[in-house]
Amino acid sequence: MNDYYSRQIMLWGEDKQKNLKSKNILLVGSGGLGCSVALALSGTGIGRIDIVDFDKVELHNIHRQVLFSIDDVGEFKAKVAVDKIIKRNLDLRADAYILEFNEFIKNNKKSYDLIIDATDNLFAREQIDRYAKESSIPWIYGSVEEFNGQVCFFNKANFNIFASKKVEPKGISAPMVMQIASFEANLALRYLLNLPINSDVLHYLYYNNKGEFEIKKFNLGV
Repeated sequence: MNDYYSRQIMLWGEDKQKNLKSKNILLVGSGGLGCSVALALSGTGIGRIDIVDFDKVELHNIHRQVLFSIDDVGEFKAKVAVDKIIKRNLDLRADAYILEFNEFIKNNKKSYDLIIDATDNLFAREQIDRYAKESSIPWIYGSVEEFNGQVCFFNKANFNIFASKKVEPKGISAPMVMQIASFEANLALRYLLNLPINSDVLHYLYYNNKGEFEIKKFNLGV
């Protein structure tokens, strides 16, 4: 499969590429962010990408959830996503867990190198943060709405800086979803390759009223 990874091997060499095969990640959510993260990482050579999601594909999902098509409406998102990413890479192992995250962690026996958040609510992220801290696993937070989004690689900082509340959904730009997912995927890949990353810093990414891309950073005080 070296031909498959040839352009990556040019970036970081064969040793790092081989090491990726031993890495396991848990992706929580397979909606807009989850689809794009899974798509971005499935071809990299990461050994395992497991996906947890209890939701089914709906028609209004498809414009931003890039692994799904009209034919997938009514199917479980995690299963469809896993089936599609496995077809992209014969090296990849992946399982779909069709249940809520709190149910998954009660019975999980696997170990992971990294957790990636692709959920859409603060309560689920609190559960991810708690589980990650108890398991000594770093995790990547991502959220998006309208033309803005947030990303943070949580290592030592706690997610409790965010207020827990129910937020009504707003409009979402599909390209912004892919941009935030790309940031998450890039952080994940750099971490698994042991390349430098900026952890415990909240990145606020947005397009201003002239369509120009901007980033603001907030240190989480670790």
